[in-house]
Amino acid sequence: MEAFSRNLARLVEEGGKAMAAYLGPREAGRKDDMADDIADALKTVGHVAEYWMADPQRTIEAQSRLMGGYLSVWANTMKRLAGEEVTPVVAPDPKDPRFKDAGWSDSPIFDALRQAYLVTSKWAEDMVEEAEGLDDHTKHKAEFLVRQVSNAISPSNFVVTNPEIIRETLSSSGENLVKGMQHLTEDLIEGKGTLRIRQTDMSAFEVGRNLATTPGKVVYENELMQLIQYAPATARVKKTPVLIVPPWINKFYILDLTPEKSMIRWLVEQGLTVFTISWVNPDARLAAKGFDDYMRDGIMAALDQVAIASGERRVHTVGYCVGGTLLAVTLAYMAATGDDRIASATFLTTQIDFTHAGDLKVFVDEAQLAVLERKMKEMGYLEGSKMASAFNMLRSNDLIWPYVVNNYMKGKAPFPFDLLYWNADSTRMPAANHSYYLRNCYLTNNIARGLADLSGVRIDMTKVQVPVYSLATREDHIAPPNSVFIGANMLSGPVRYVLAGSGHIAGVVNPPAKMKYQYWADGPVGPSFEAWLDGAREHKGSWWPDWLQWFSALHPDEVEARAVGGGRFQPIEDAPGRYVKQRS
Repeated sequence: MEAFSRNLARLVEEGGKAMAAYLGPREAGRKDDMADDIADALKTVGHVAEYWMADPQRTIEAQSRLMGGYLSVWANTMKRLAGEEVTPVVAPDPKDPRFKDAGWSDSPIFDALRQAYLVTSKWAEDMVEEAEGLDDHTKHKAEFLVRQVSNAISPSNFVVTNPEIIRETLSSSGENLVKGMQHLTEDLIEGKGTLRIRQTDMSAFEVGRNLATTPGKVVYENELMQLIQYAPATARVKKTPVLIVPPWINKFYILDLTPEKSMIRWLVEQGLTVFTISWVNPDARLAAKGFDDYMRDGIMAALDQVAIASGERRVHTVGYCVGGTLLAVTLAYMAATGDDRIASATFLTTQIDFTHAGDLKVFVDEAQLAVLERKMKEMGYLEGSKMASAFNMLRSNDLIWPYVVNNYMKGKAPFPFDLLYWNADSTRMPAANHSYYLRNCYLTNNIARGLADLSGVRIDMTKVQVPVYSLATREDHIAPPNSVFIGANMLSGPVRYVLAGSGHIAGVVNPPAKMKYQYWADGPVGPSFEAWLDGAREHKGSWWPDWLQWFSALHPDEVEARAVGGGRFQPIEDAPGRYVKQRS
């Protein structure tokens, strides 16, 4: 008790420091920008409540349904306390890690808390699902918001209702809570008053030291990007080089993590001449840079320089996520203007049609965009932390709440994990570019509908005729496989659609040596993703060798390995370059 009392006093002291870290920036004039988000959320949930409260009978029915669930849990708990064996009213998903501790099942009290929570969550989901008269977007937003609230109020997220945390607190005399409060203070200071939950040990990694280490040189740069050419690893290489267009929402080294996970290193080792764009982390000076600038000063400028460095006019291209969307639009632009320098395109988890774009669509409607554009106009860019928070919310039970419990309640530091280091290394987005992307993709779907213009050219995706390899991932929350499939089928050239196991990142970054996951290919050509999946063949392991076989068949000619720069460039600096090291 003496140790617990000391730690309780320390906890109060550390809590004061955390409060100071939160309030300090606000006292200095920082404004919170959550008011608009909260107002929009309340308005959305209000539409659901309005449906149920408009009819007294429906209101009574909803209340009775919830109370009936609680009474069933109560009755079962009384039977368990009396020594009877009972079947749970509701059981958690066996894969749900929140309730894996034995304390949730062994104790009738904690089991009752768990079941009451599950009853409440299911009831809230049903209230949204059964509400009539809501448009699809409002219902989608309400479902998403209810899921966020439900995840947040789980009894696993609170000290006094989590048996594992209670044991940890008693065994350490509260030392875990003191350390947790210290971690909270550190994260508030790091976020300048905004909580930045650490998902990994950020000191364990450094770009250029143990991440993004594939040998190469920056051979060209402008204000938007650096172009990296990687040193050959084989005596002979494929004649036609490869240009990678990564997303600018994150940094390119997701494709060049540790050596054993690096797709770029693997491509070089297979005898490919590889170039990649490394986008700048923009600030207010680039506020007016739009989608057309990223096309001209990004992809088009890179094509010019790749031709000079390699001596080859035509180039194979690889686009990842929004980098793939930009690449697709560029291909349509080039088709309209008679430019045939791109020999093929590989799209990695890339959407062209955004009709079924998943949960990210809940953040995009006219009202929310107006607020976002006003904020971006004030700053000139969107803070990288905003996009990072949105992505984390898509999987909050994986990317938010486990770290809240581990860091602030157990008082433990997160484990080093290269993928989560990259995930935390967010980038800003220029106001003009981000606005064009959200409006013409997520809001209006104008690019897929053939109604978007870029540099005065109408974008028609059906004019794209180059060979395409389109990869989707089965558990993708950002680019759902059906959405990727629909977009790929808009193109007029030969398309090989492949579905990899896992999600948006792990399904792509899946080295063959690990023999993880699987992929599906060779489904029947047609308009239906479901029909394609039913007829597709499953293959064990990574999709990388399948891509290499497809790629090699296009242009199998080889030449002697090229020196970086081809003798035509004076390298600017070693890969990965300084642009990728700029932190937000």
